[in-house]
Amino acid sequence: QVQLVESGGGLAQPGGSLRLSCAVSGFTFSSYVVSWARQARGKGLEWVSGIYSDGSDTYYADSVKGRFAISRDNTKNAVYLQMNSLKPEDTAQYYCGLIQDPTSESVSSLITIINEYDYWGPGTQVTVSS
Repeated sequence: QVQLVESGGGLAQPGGSLRLSCAVSGFTFSSYVVSWARQARGKGLEWVSGIYSDGSDTYYADSVKGRFAISRDNTKNAVYLQMNSLKPEDTAQYYCGLIQDPTSESVSSLITIINEYDYWGPGTQVTVSS
């Protein structure tokens, strides 16, 4: 049973930083995509950033490009989202999701599509406020 568990959310001031972690367990497939998505109150789920299992490519939404950085540690089965220069509009519940066994050729076309994800974690709340 694949499980994803997010941690690291909390309260940050505008301009501050937070680092989210996504612990992944229970998978046996050789390739995967892990992404972060967020949902602000009253809005839909918005894709934020993603990474392929071989670590060769990272992807970002325009709204976070240059401020957020995604990384992975395969020895710990973990994916991280370093969030810098936080803004009040970054306030949301943040989720990590996983696509299992994508082909390398399909990653760029699938990674931003929320419905393509096979698993999601329960989320962690990020609040940016002074």
